[in-house]
Amino acid sequence: MKRKNIIILLWVSLGTTLFFFLFFNQEKTFRNFMITMLLSVMYTFVLGVGNGVINESLNKRFPWSEATKTRAILSIVSIIIGNFILVYLCNYMNYVVIQKVATTEEFFSPKYGVTNWFMINIALLITAFLHAKGFMEELKKTSKKEVVEQKLIAKSANAQFESLKNQLDPHFLFNSLNVLSSLIDENPGQAQKFTASMSKIYRYVLEQKDKELVTVEDEIEFAKTYCDLLKTRFEDSVDFVFEVSKEDLRKYVVPLSLQLLLENCIKHNFATSSKPLIIRIFSDGDILCIENNLQVREQIKESSGIGLANIVQRYSLLTKRNVFIEKAEDYFKVKLPMLANKPNIVNAKPDDEYKTYKKAQKRVKEIKDFYTNLISYCIVIPFLIFINLYTNSKSHWFWFPMLGWGVGVASHAFQVFGIGESWQDKKIREIMNKDKK
Repeated sequence: MKRKNIIILLWVSLGTTLFFFLFFNQEKTFRNFMITMLLSVMYTFVLGVGNGVINESLNKRFPWSEATKTRAILSIVSIIIGNFILVYLCNYMNYVVIQKVATTEEFFSPKYGVTNWFMINIALLITAFLHAKGFMEELKKTSKKEVVEQKLIAKSANAQFESLKNQLDPHFLFNSLNVLSSLIDENPGQAQKFTASMSKIYRYVLEQKDKELVTVEDEIEFAKTYCDLLKTRFEDSVDFVFEVSKEDLRKYVVPLSLQLLLENCIKHNFATSSKPLIIRIFSDGDILCIENNLQVREQIKESSGIGLANIVQRYSLLTKRNVFIEKAEDYFKVKLPMLANKPNIVNAKPDDEYKTYKKAQKRVKEIKDFYTNLISYCIVIPFLIFINLYTNSKSHWFWFPMLGWGVGVASHAFQVFGIGESWQDKKIREIMNKDKK
């Protein structure tokens, strides 16, 4: 047990001792003061340490942040059983062992039933307050930790994604200028056409540069234009085949992925009129495949590795589905996942971020209001019970506020943790998914 908690229990013991000694002790003697202190220390430490052990055990196995509902149920069950045992133990030590005002048979008779019941209720109210306090502290820690972690993850992912996207402009421009440089010497007329077409293509690159995903249709159209440029240079040494079904055109892929893969095909394979390089782009289920016959050329310069690695990393930031690479003796194939819907992008829009934040803030406020209500109940009701029994022990009017307010607290708990907005959202999603199917 922490030193801080021990000091708190000592102060509670001292306060309880003074309260009962001054207001409930007829004889103000040193002996009575010591007995009162002994009893206060016993009750405080037995109940405090016992509930502390229960709470710490539950924290280790069922943390509030990971299993809130399970933890709430186990907390209720454990504090009822635990306090029932602890209160009976303390009362037995008090009345039978220390003060010796009752025998064991008398202690378990109805005569002491009301006293035990009253002490159990007081212990339960105080323990509920402590568990609620522990929940609020855990909620604050978890909220702060999650906010910090999410900010770090978002910043890291955004920086990584931006870095990957910024590789595309110089990479595309560098390869295009290499092609243009070759054409200027071979065919100046074609070089002029290539320059005009390259400006159109580069406009697409600039337009798609800030997008995480584009439709397959847009990417195919861009790839066809780019293939026309390659055809201009290689003529009948290269052949392109497009076989993508119409249903797949509305799906999404990473922008400029086809252009990067087409470049790789040209870069790593030789192509001649007698042995043309055939590149197929086709759909297979929810996969977009880029396949070429393998005619590996000897690499004079070491590859930079930007193209394929760039595509793989960008997909890893957007979806759990992987990019697959197949290499056989006679062909090389890359499989790109086609996404039916746009996933939650790393760099979410500010409006969406603000709405998410406001929704989370509202939820935290609802939970906070409930525990404020519960803590108030745990403080006020014991005070009313004490006033009632101290002033008029025959008429127990404290039942009315205790039960009335208790129903209100239970209803509040049911609204927050049961039939609340989270439940409504869940049911709405279930119905929408059912309608889709």
